[in-house]
Amino acid sequence: MTAAAAPRRSNAVLAAFSGPCLPLAAFGVALPVTLPEFYATYVGLELGVVAAVFMAVRLIDIVFDPFLGWGMDRTKTRFGRYRPWMALSTPMLMLAAFMMFVVVQPGAPPAYLFGWLLFLYLGFSIGTLGQLGWAAVLAPQYDQRSRVYGWWQVFNIIGVVLILVLPTIVVKTGVGDYADGVRIMGWGIIIALPVTIGLAMVAVPEPVTQGDPPHGSLGAYLALLKKPVVQKLLISDLLLGVAPGITGSLLFFFFGQVRGYDHTEAGLFMLVYFIAGLCGAPFWAWFATRVGKDRGLAVASIVSAVLYVGATLVPGGNFALTAVVMFIAGLPYAAGLFLTRAMMADAGDQERFETGVDRTGLMLSILSATTKIGHVVALAPYLILQWVGFRAVPGPDGNSDVALLTLQILFILVPGVLLVLAGWVLKNYPLTAARHNEIRQALDARDAEAQA
Repeated sequence: MTAAAAPRRSNAVLAAFSGPCLPLAAFGVALPVTLPEFYATYVGLELGVVAAVFMAVRLIDIVFDPFLGWGMDRTKTRFGRYRPWMALSTPMLMLAAFMMFVVVQPGAPPAYLFGWLLFLYLGFSIGTLGQLGWAAVLAPQYDQRSRVYGWWQVFNIIGVVLILVLPTIVVKTGVGDYADGVRIMGWGIIIALPVTIGLAMVAVPEPVTQGDPPHGSLGAYLALLKKPVVQKLLISDLLLGVAPGITGSLLFFFFGQVRGYDHTEAGLFMLVYFIAGLCGAPFWAWFATRVGKDRGLAVASIVSAVLYVGATLVPGGNFALTAVVMFIAGLPYAAGLFLTRAMMADAGDQERFETGVDRTGLMLSILSATTKIGHVVALAPYLILQWVGFRAVPGPDGNSDVALLTLQILFILVPGVLLVLAGWVLKNYPLTAARHNEIRQALDARDAEAQA
């Protein structure tokens, strides 16, 4: 089916397609935010060890992505190209959640964290790349693609909000302590995975695109990296990955030891930040259809920098005020994640137009790799903080002034600068809406001729 004849997907179909985002987003927030702090405090591993393990696994996992994307591009089954991969990821992620969240005990060695974290990341990569590739073929039109990825991002944020609420509810209702909340988080993921992915498999179609099968892996990967559109997207996505990654990894330390809030209050600040992202997502999807995805993303990045720095400079001692400013700061949060994915799918159309080869899976895997590199870099502050003597669980005298000042610079200033740079990189972005529409018309004509 050509893009011109492709139906406008109903809200029900997009909701079913986006359902797997609920457990996948839970992993997405747990990996950079919950698990590093959980393994440093509850399990008892040294902060530097946790950072080193997460960084090592991330670097290994990045190597998986191009091969996974290449494999998805070559997959042809009667169930589709991407859906079998999502089915494969389901039992992997269920087992990883059980081992990482539920059964781990204090004193577990670094090897336990390394092995199961690597297995988790492999399953996570398969699941997320499968869903992103599926989204690219679900709606090939420029604006409709923004809509699909907008739904994808809304459900991601809902998943984040739900998973962040669980530990707080467990503690506040007296059901258990923080560790019990993390275990319940794991059980929630385990239950949601087969339900949401199963529903998507049944309710959502997967259109087949035309194009020669991809050839090679490393050469194609490197050739794509030379394209201006891809380069701008990757640099912007890298910066957009590092900034919130630093925020997430240091949030509990900053609000706890600098602003004086307890763990539950800090978790609530993160919660309202993500809820704001949920509220703001429809606006940024609409805004991108008016000014183009590249300009929409650039504006969102710069606005996000200004609001974030302003919110984090608010003094402690006033929970309500801090919650309000964190909500305002979170309004542009969703734009970066869904617009970069939609823009890379557009770049996939350009690649198929120029070469005749459908490399959508490979291109999305490159974008996934830069996001993961961003998360690796985002853990570098752990090493810096350990170097200046910062302690995750401070003694009676607390951390030194130098350690706390370093924490504030890393948490406030660095993400703000990175967000501004992410918007600036997109200047003179070449794949505009008009150019993409020309490409789609040419592809539609080519596809119609091939089908005839």
